[in-house]
Amino acid sequence: MVKDRFHAVVRTALEKDNWQITADPYEISIDDVDFEIDLAAEQLLAAERENQKVAVEVKSFISPSNVSDFHMALGQFLNYRDALARIEPERQLYLAVRVPIYESFFQRRFIMAAVERYQVRLVIYNVNQEVIVQWL
Repeated sequence: MVKDRFHAVVRTALEKDNWQITADPYEISIDDVDFEIDLAAEQLLAAERENQKVAVEVKSFISPSNVSDFHMALGQFLNYRDALARIEPERQLYLAVRVPIYESFFQRRFIMAAVERYQVRLVIYNVNQEVIVQWL
């Protein structure tokens, strides 16, 4: 598996946010199909006294076409979410995108509608500071 260009940045950002990385990559197998989601992490929620579990798929959006990148990211996201629902339904899947991509491309009406329609959870990260800016 080739790791995304900003994989290490997102991993560092999660760790700074007190997430424990439990898999890098998170490998799952459904029937005869194998998947590798970039990261799996857990965080103890003190108020609820239970673990919050996430899987994070990192996308750079660095090709000449953000639309093509989005098509690929959305397809992967939907397949991974379906696979997780079968084997670990308590783990929430997130798509990690950089701040500039979120603030530009992800604000287009069609993209916002697709994110809402397909219930894509986003984690927005800052590359330079290596921090999570927002969970959506």
